[in-house]
Amino acid sequence: MALRPYWSGNLRMSLVTLPVSIYSALNRSRTIAMHEIYRKTGQRIRHQNVTDDGTEVERDDIIKGYEVEKGEYVLIEPDEIKDLKIPSLRTLDIVQFAAAADIDDIYFDSPYFVAPQKSADEDTFAVIRDALRQTKKVGLGQLAIGGRERLCSVKPCGSGLLLHTLRYEDELRESDPYFEDIDAKASSEELDLAKELIRRKTANFDAGKFKDHYRQALQDLIDSKIENREPTAVEEDRPAAKVINLMDALRKSLQDKEGDKPATKPTAKAKPKTTTKAKPATAKTSTKAPRKKAS
Repeated sequence: MALRPYWSGNLRMSLVTLPVSIYSALNRSRTIAMHEIYRKTGQRIRHQNVTDDGTEVERDDIIKGYEVEKGEYVLIEPDEIKDLKIPSLRTLDIVQFAAAADIDDIYFDSPYFVAPQKSADEDTFAVIRDALRQTKKVGLGQLAIGGRERLCSVKPCGSGLLLHTLRYEDELRESDPYFEDIDAKASSEELDLAKELIRRKTANFDAGKFKDHYRQALQDLIDSKIENREPTAVEEDRPAAKVINLMDALRKSLQDKEGDKPATKPTAKAKPKTTTKAKPATAKTSTKAPRKKAS
């Protein structure tokens, strides 16, 4: 079955243009779907489209409206939105390049795979991909998808490209109200112990080692009801030994079996796979403090 793109158009870098397709990198089939049910009868709840006076309307009769005054709307037809003359509707124009570490993680939103539409364009696609990889840069541009224009970053991902939609600065809250009262300074001895604990537990990142325990427990609860049995008992974490202060807690952490276990020595990062099941590469974490606008 042919893969269905989320968006198709042109990727443009200065005078270089090539047709590309963008695909969601998220596997939403792993989400457990839940419906609203009427407890007394077990019937599913259906939500109807109704006006303020209770009149039920068909989906085709619903359009967009912007409220200019209480109860007064400017009406917008779907075709009027489709006909908006915005270049980013059909073209992702890379207008700037930046180091991935310069983009704070809080700006990143949803990931998408980017691939050339035609095999004849693969050579051009490879030039853009490899140039970004060798210069260790990401491309920045804007793309109109999902009913709005999104700021985007583009970086290499295996033999393809990975696009991340980014949040605009005015979408984010100021960080000052949350951090301005934090003025504590770490003591050198406690800091040394904490750094040693981090060193011992440092290993290469492997997302496959982390499981969604909530989803597993929810699935087991559903299965137990289908199979008319009790849910599988989950062993709770044993309470940690009581510690009197931070120094004692750090020392006991280093004495813990996991703390004593040497971490796997970090190795060179493997190139991500290019299949649709490949785990999308994530942006490099910035080491600098968050900007005033929390991203």
